[in-house]
Amino acid sequence: MAHLRSRRRTALIVPLGLALAASVGFVPGAATAAPNESPAPVSAKAAEDAPVFAYVVNTRTDRKTLAYVKKAIAKAGGSVVVTHEKIGVIVAHSSNPAFGEQIRKVRGVQSAGATHTAPLRAAGTTDDGKAKLLTKSEAKALKRSAAPGAEPMEADQWDLRAIDADKAAKINPGSKKVTVAVIDTGVDDTHPDLAANFSPSQSASCVGGKADTSAGAWRPSSKDSYHGTHVAGEIAAARNGVGVAGVAPGVKISAIRVADPVDELFYPENVVCAFVFAAEHGVEITNNSYYVDPWLYNCKDDPDQRAILDAVNRAQLYGQKKGTLHVASAGNSNHDLDSDAIVDTSSPDDSTPVSRTIDPHECLDVPTQLPGVVTTSATGVKDLKSIYSSYGKGVVDIAAPGGDKWQIPADTPSKNGRILSTMPGGEYGWLQGTSMAAPHASGVAALIKSTHPEASPAEVQRLLKKQADRLECPSGYDPDGDGDIDAVCQSGGKHDNGFYGSGLVDALDAVKKK
Repeated sequence: MAHLRSRRRTALIVPLGLALAASVGFVPGAATAAPNESPAPVSAKAAEDAPVFAYVVNTRTDRKTLAYVKKAIAKAGGSVVVTHEKIGVIVAHSSNPAFGEQIRKVRGVQSAGATHTAPLRAAGTTDDGKAKLLTKSEAKALKRSAAPGAEPMEADQWDLRAIDADKAAKINPGSKKVTVAVIDTGVDDTHPDLAANFSPSQSASCVGGKADTSAGAWRPSSKDSYHGTHVAGEIAAARNGVGVAGVAPGVKISAIRVADPVDELFYPENVVCAFVFAAEHGVEITNNSYYVDPWLYNCKDDPDQRAILDAVNRAQLYGQKKGTLHVASAGNSNHDLDSDAIVDTSSPDDSTPVSRTIDPHECLDVPTQLPGVVTTSATGVKDLKSIYSSYGKGVVDIAAPGGDKWQIPADTPSKNGRILSTMPGGEYGWLQGTSMAAPHASGVAALIKSTHPEASPAEVQRLLKKQADRLECPSGYDPDGDGDIDAVCQSGGKHDNGFYGSGLVDALDAVKKK
């Protein structure tokens, strides 16, 4: 399954042509200093025999350059899938094994590279472990014991009480004018807890890199592809007397499906499409509980990974410029994203992984470590960092409930420390992960936007952090009780640290404070 999960920074809007260089330190001159000649065409026979790969080609945004580069793509044995003209990103397919190298030499191309390490086949998320479905007998028992005025299964939603979302809903459940797009595996919009709040006009499938808005294209490919539906319920499951409640039960949710139907991976061209689609369809907030496959970390000194960084960054910055705040999960590897070195043994995840040591300041988790994205770490019922959650001083912006099997709630019927939410087919289930933390932060951000409709993405993020409940670094972090310290929390000042950023999101403050 893809690397679904649950994930930052103060918004930084820069001109699109300079976006990548300003945000991640690339040197455009190195990519653009190229001869004027187009690459030589490849033979038809060679093209037939070679496997097809997908590429992102990043250029200047003027029409003359875009037209010139598209002609060069064709001459190099490529075909254009879609052109995102406003950000200068072209998605192309080619069976020419030298395509990337040739296109990087074309005048006007700033970066280009393959988005897969394995050939395209016909037709990453951040939850930690497999889902556990709520049985029919468990659901009936919860409904029988539900408190007056509460949702039937709300007694098991310790996470709502942890951030006062239950109290916030009585004051302001959120505005129908605010939409949170779930960029994920798809959402089952027929679920009884989701149908009333679903926005089909702001939903699509971006699988393959081009938006498909036909009815139902946004739905998961199978019932086992449950991640997006679970995330959607955490954000905006309606308070309708049916099952569970979301953090912001009055806002709209949409689905932008990016998971490949074969391997469930979240490829760069799909994510670029999703960010652009959300920006151009009036979405206020996107939830990103995943990392962009196939690389857990994309390194600037690799031409393919550099191109992925460039393309996704252009797309998410375009969204910010259009008024969209992006919330993302910090990851489930218990990695310190501010450390000197991390050993990555999982990349690339679409072919054969290799072990490599990376510097997280130079090799970035995307979209988590991109500028202006709200990076969210996960906590359990004890307001302690979840054992799996990645962290890092100056990287994590905020913390939110993501669940932890080692932190068991004493006051819930099921005594389950994970997060209960919606599942495809009208069901409900438990999951934990930073995948579950990000939608809690997205829901609180939606409440802030509902309270402050004119607020920019940067202002919503500022309020999200300002209103958060401060959590201090623990003196010794050993959540599983085995005697070993599992992570070290670094203080970043009075109101910031590596585990929790500015603190735990606060839904009640989001609707009370003007």
